[in-house]
Amino acid sequence: MARNLLVIGATGKTGRHTTELLLERGHNVRALVHGLDQRSDNLAALGAEIVEGDVLDLDSVARATKGIDALYFTYPIAPGLIEATANVAQAAEENGVGAIVNMSQISARRDSASDAARQHWVAERLLDRAPIAVTHLRPTFFAQWLINTWADGTGELRLPFADGRHAPIAESDQARVIAAILEDPTPHAGKIYPLYGAVELDHHQIAAQMSQALGTQVTYVPIGLEEFASILEGRGASAHLVQHLLAVAVDYRNGVFSGMNDLVKEIGGAEPLDVPSFVTRNKTSFANYPA
Repeated sequence: MARNLLVIGATGKTGRHTTELLLERGHNVRALVHGLDQRSDNLAALGAEIVEGDVLDLDSVARATKGIDALYFTYPIAPGLIEATANVAQAAEENGVGAIVNMSQISARRDSASDAARQHWVAERLLDRAPIAVTHLRPTFFAQWLINTWADGTGELRLPFADGRHAPIAESDQARVIAAILEDPTPHAGKIYPLYGAVELDHHQIAAQMSQALGTQVTYVPIGLEEFASILEGRGASAHLVQHLLAVAVDYRNGVFSGMNDLVKEIGGAEPLDVPSFVTRNKTSFANYPA
């Protein structure tokens, strides 16, 4: 049976994949976007109802949640998460939304050194107080990170992760989990799900697998936190994002991002992509890799 579903942040990484998947499965999808552009036009062409709004504006969230059975909520690493979460919880309760799938992060905890990670933990607790079935997702680093941190065609991944390990997880794999929970929220109510990709690797191994998929040499170069901060600032990262990434780099070294489970397959219904498959599928996004 088709459900009325809301995707908040529908043009973002997990939001776009989730919207497309839900539409493919025949659901009525309302896509809340911050602004209208080619990305929202593409979703509209697929059949999504596009609603322009801002989760920091309670009235716009209230309008977006009318008639909705369940929703997916994600928010960027930026100030305002707690207020946005409160608005989503309030609007969902007012309009009788039955379930919320909340994108958190694996480093979310009360004593995190990252402002953003600590705020995600508080946001989880806030949603837990709502009279709604809530499921929190705590993924490890996205595979998209390999694109975002690509070092301008040098063939190097300059990152402060020492010999830490994680299993990179693709947005499309997370979308299958999100969609499955939105379709049948009851078994997942009150759950916190850490999500991982196919294989746990260190960045030397990740670089080797990227080399194979791209057909060019990729090298992992461990760096210090100060150099990493300079790289991030040079890319225009906000102070909030820089503070978060420096703190979670230490978490990464300490094993916070490591681990494995079968939740992507158990809930989403298929094995997650491994690094070579992800890189091959997104090869055009590595536009600056050396020829």
